Amino acid sequence: MKSWAILLLLAFPYPYPVMAQGWIEPVIPSRPDFGIVKLRTEVTVLVSGRIAQVEVNEWFQNRGSGLGEGDYLYPLPGEAVFSDFSLFQGDEELRGETMDAATARRIYEAIVRKRKDPALIELVGHGLIRARVFPIGPGETRRVTLRYTQLLERAGQALQFRYAAGAVPRQPTGSDSRGPIAPLGVPVTFQLVADSGQLFGQPFSPTHELLVERRNGRMMVRPRSEFSGDFTLFLPLANRPVGLALATHRAEGEPGYFMLTLSPGKTPARAVPRDLVAVLDVSGSMSGPKIEQARRALLQLLGTLRASDRFRLITFSNEAVSYRSSWTNALASEIEQARRWIESIEAGGGTNIEAALNEAFRHPAHPDRLSLVVFITDGLPSVGERDPERLAGRAESSRGGARIFTFGVGYDVNVYLLERLAASGRGSPQYVRPGEDVEAAVGQLAAKIAHPVLTDLRIEEAPVRLSEVYPRNLPDLFAGEELVIFGRYDPSAADRRRRLVVSGRRGDERVEFFVEAEFPEVRPGNRFIPRLWAARKIGRLGQALRLEGPNAELEREIRETALRYGLLSEYTAYLVQEPLETAVRPPMLRDRVASPMLMAPEAATGRAAVEIADRSLGLRELRSIAEMKAQEEGASRAVGSIDTKLVSGRLFALREGIWVDLYHESGSKVRAIAPYSEAYFDLLRALPELVPYWREFDRVLVAGSRISIVVSPGGSERLTPAELRELAREFRGT
Repeated sequence: MKSWAILLLLAFPYPYPVMAQGWIEPVIPSRPDFGIVKLRTEVTVLVSGRIAQVEVNEWFQNRGSGLGEGDYLYPLPGEAVFSDFSLFQGDEELRGETMDAATARRIYEAIVRKRKDPALIELVGHGLIRARVFPIGPGETRRVTLRYTQLLERAGQALQFRYAAGAVPRQPTGSDSRGPIAPLGVPVTFQLVADSGQLFGQPFSPTHELLVERRNGRMMVRPRSEFSGDFTLFLPLANRPVGLALATHRAEGEPGYFMLTLSPGKTPARAVPRDLVAVLDVSGSMSGPKIEQARRALLQLLGTLRASDRFRLITFSNEAVSYRSSWTNALASEIEQARRWIESIEAGGGTNIEAALNEAFRHPAHPDRLSLVVFITDGLPSVGERDPERLAGRAESSRGGARIFTFGVGYDVNVYLLERLAASGRGSPQYVRPGEDVEAAVGQLAAKIAHPVLTDLRIEEAPVRLSEVYPRNLPDLFAGEELVIFGRYDPSAADRRRRLVVSGRRGDERVEFFVEAEFPEVRPGNRFIPRLWAARKIGRLGQALRLEGPNAELEREIRETALRYGLLSEYTAYLVQEPLETAVRPPMLRDRVASPMLMAPEAATGRAAVEIADRSLGLRELRSIAEMKAQEEGASRAVGSIDTKLVSGRLFALREGIWVDLYHESGSKVRAIAPYSEAYFDLLRALPELVPYWREFDRVLVAGSRISIVVSPGGSERLTPAELRELAREFRGT
């Protein structure tokens, strides 16, 4: 029998991202022999200028006993502009027609009611292509191919591409069982090709780690690991020395959030000359493999120097020893002599950090050069001044404009001192655990700081008031590295200027770069930004807590931020283990519950101190959802078997059969709504912000401003228009 199909484009009114992978829905509900499953998906994107041509190939197999007849459903993100749709079954093109939003909504709600699958409510807000595919015989495999064209958004001086991969439905068959007949995840491959790769600088994704290859004028971009979830990619234009890409998010009634990415372009910039000081601990505890690795690390640092750079080498044990008494120009002959000196370094003696710091800052930084200090130690001060507070204070007063990068090797280091030195020196601390390679850790830094592009960066002006910008002190920008900045904005404070201006020093001159910026009052897209901003904030607060000591206000702010944005970490892990009546305490009461993981360690040394500081560093430097997932996996292992889920920036814990939003406060009013009822769908239309939570859970309590809403059997089946308006108003606090 010849295949036939009807193509439908369903338009939904609410802007929330969904899966952009298709599935086949049975035509006959609850048919027990319906067994069509998806095998794999391939996505290919060709970018030409601002146009992206997307091709999606999906393979389905009928594992049932009878002919499979169903509708192929493929959701489309509501924020992007699409055109030129075509759909094929094998080599045969399928005919289609459009359907108005009202009819589409009725079909959508009918599917959700039939399947009783809350995972499907995220279809709200998106177009949906639907095609009848018939027949697929038992054991047969069919390919469905979808092609469409998408106009890429401008994001400052970059182009932004989105692909909403999402998750497959919880129940892909027509049976009444709650479980799928095949695993929910299927292999997905993704590749984006820019046919004029020279137009773009280094691509950046806040959602995935990338593999980028350039060949024959083309640029190929692929995720580094398994492709899952919504994919966002920024393609910086390469016609500027520094490209500024701006992305924003603001839900109604919420603060605005922004992500600003600075990317060095391909336009050659004059090299910023560097003064590099390498300071190495050669006390007795560094003997053996550690001193061998440290020698090779110093050689790597020397290997990054250019003829315009200068360097100094310092070792310290009982006292500090310099390779030369003053700066050495990085000429080939000088570097060769320095190599021989490094190879003669031996370990022995105590740890005189005071002498090392005094020698490192003996020659002041030159204002027209980038001064870098790399400080490597594996121990506590045992000779000279031993108080970390006084050591850090003296370094701060004498460092001038030098950037300080510290490396703590092993667990017997003073975390407070290393963090304080790096924080005051606009650098960063790194921790090398026992068994890890010192050479590899220092080598990563050496590669990063090899080619400075801009120093002393700052945001000069913006069309709105910016607040809580992280990092607080902007680090320097180096070639091959993006600088990613997160912050909040207040759209009500907008003025007529539309430019966001960033300035920095390039050698002896200060230069400015600007981007035409839009900070909208409502921008539902880019929902990854608030959580990444919150992670940066928690990392910064955690560092302040360690440097300043126990502080009730900082502890409260860390807990509240972690709960508000659903960040499972050492700061919230203890909360999910409390019983329901404790978990729903008001924040003021929860503040009184002691958490040892929030306290600055009494002794700023040892394994616990290093691991807490390292996690905090990871949060402060977080750039992508992929990095966040890795952090959360570590925190989840710490929690153990506790039932928790992070959904759209909120943390939920399973309590007595209900997933409870940990932001819910005891004493708040609660309104119960029956699942899949008329009231259920009316409320989704009135409060589309509930979609991600109701999609994830059958029974769930979500906290609002003045009322919480719980989806549970026995709740209200219907709401009058007045009740609906009042409930929405109380939930939003308007």
